[in-house]
Formats: sequence, structure tokens, C-alpha cells
Amino acid sequence: MSPPRLIAIDVDGTLLHSDGHVSERNLAALREAESHGVEIVIATGRRHCYAMRVLRDLDRPQHTALISSNGTVIRTLGSELLHRSHMPVETARWLCEHLKEFRGTLVLTFDKVLPDGEDERGALVCEGVDELNASISRWMEVNEPYIQHVSPIERALDQAAPIQMMLCGPIERMREAEAHLLTDPRITNVGGPCAPGVEVTLHRTEYPNRDLCILDILPSGCSKASALLHLAELRGVGPSEIVAIGDNWNDLPMLQMAGQAVVMANAPADLRALAAERGWMIAPANDEDGVAAVIEAVLA
Repeated sequence: MSPPRLIAIDVDGTLLHSDGHVSERNLAALREAESHGVEIVIATGRRHCYAMRVLRDLDRPQHTALISSNGTVIRTLGSELLHRSHMPVETARWLCEHLKEFRGTLVLTFDKVLPDGEDERGALVCEGVDELNASISRWMEVNEPYIQHVSPIERALDQAAPIQMMLCGPIERMREAEAHLLTDPRITNVGGPCAPGVEVTLHRTEYPNRDLCILDILPSGCSKASALLHLAELRGVGPSEIVAIGDNWNDLPMLQMAGQAVVMANAPADLRALAAERGWMIAPANDEDGVAAVIEAVLA
């Protein structure tokens, strides 16, 4: 591997161990890379506030870039806004109607980050909680201070445009939701054709061991890759100078655009198969400090 100028790292299943912490070896590797002039960028499907729950106590430089909500927002760890995309309100309204059958699994996300990196209540909006609690009870509990219950959910769109929408549930049910969404020509999967008239891009993240799928619904063209390209342009870095490390399907766009793509050994089997087919590196699993292993290799 040639030395990169920027390393983009996913959070859940990649930087974090399964117990939700960042190991000393991974943290030491991040610092070592930065001492060699390599910029570390965190790229996550989590929204900014939720990502900061695990990043705040790591003593990371405040200017470190954090790509959140699968690419709709870029902030520094010090909460400086670098870039943000909103979903048009009218697009969000027809999606709520189109998703009538799946409204119990629907969450709207608004960018309401305060200067300290915390969210205001109303950053997350849902109509009901039963289906969400059945699938992501721990997430619902941790995020309770930010959740507002609005019925009908469309009322939440009267004051602001969301940065994303999210469906959460069992894998088969979410695949049904994805297939239903894709019956509308204004919706495409991430990596699909961005044809005229397409307004929405879908990003799927699956956790087979938990029978959980998160289906993120983003403004057209938004992805970790689009945000990473925007940031790289600000930094004067080319795609060939980027290493991207991820473990799930929502990481695929940034893996495809990076000069060097790395997939974790704990990634879904079909993503690992795709990585092998494309000659991408397979890193040790997250619980085996795969991120550190990759950084140590590229620095060597």
C-alpha cells in the first residue's frame, strides 16, 4: 500500500468494538497516522450528536472532520458546520404518504446541533414507538432526550426540512419496504442511476446477527462518498490518495471512490465476496483491531 493523505473510517462495526468502545490500539493508530501528516476522517451513518457519544472522550483534535448521517452533514468534532444537505419538504411529504404501510418504523432526522455538539429535542421525530422499540429499543432509550412524537408525522415538516428519513426493522420487512420504495421512479438505491427526476437515494445497513436492517432515505446523490469528495476538494486531496475502511453496504459508495478500499472481516458475507471480487483488502474484524492493522500497514 502507498501512503495515503486521508483515511476515512466508519464507526459501528469498524472503529468500534462490538461492546461500543474504541480500543487503545485503534486510538494509538489514529494518532500515529496524524503524526505522519495523514488526515483521519470519521464517516458514519450516525447523526452528529450520536456519533459524538463515542468520539467526545477520545481526546481527538477539534478540527477533525466528521461526516454524519451517511453524508448529508459534515462538521468538525468542535461542531463547526462544513457542509449540509436537506431533503426538500415536499419530497419528505410524499415519502411519508408512500410509506403509509411502514410508518411505524419511520424516523425523521433534523439537524439541530447546538454549539456543544448536543441535539435539541425534535432532532428525531417519530409517529409511534412500538415497532421501533421492538427493533432498536436501546437506541430509542439512549436517544429519548432528542425524540419528539408527532402524529401525523407530516406535521413535523411544517417548520423545517429534514436531513434524512430512516426506517428500522427486521431484515425481511425492511427489504419489503425497500422494494416498495423503489416502485417510485423518483427513488433509487445508492450507486444506482442518478437519472433526471430522481429525488431520493436509499442506503441499507444490515446486521444479520440481530435481524436488524436500517434503511436510510437521503436526498438524491447524498452518500459518504459525495461528502468525502466534497471534503477532499476542500483539502486538495485526490480520490487516489484516500483509504476508506468500512463494514456495511452504506459504506459501499466511499469504498468505490477511494484509491484503496478496505472491508472488515465482520462485514456481511455478500459484501466480503464483492470485496474479494474487486481485489479490495479484507481487514481483521473490528474486535481484532482491524482499523489499527490497516493503518499500521499503510504507514509501514
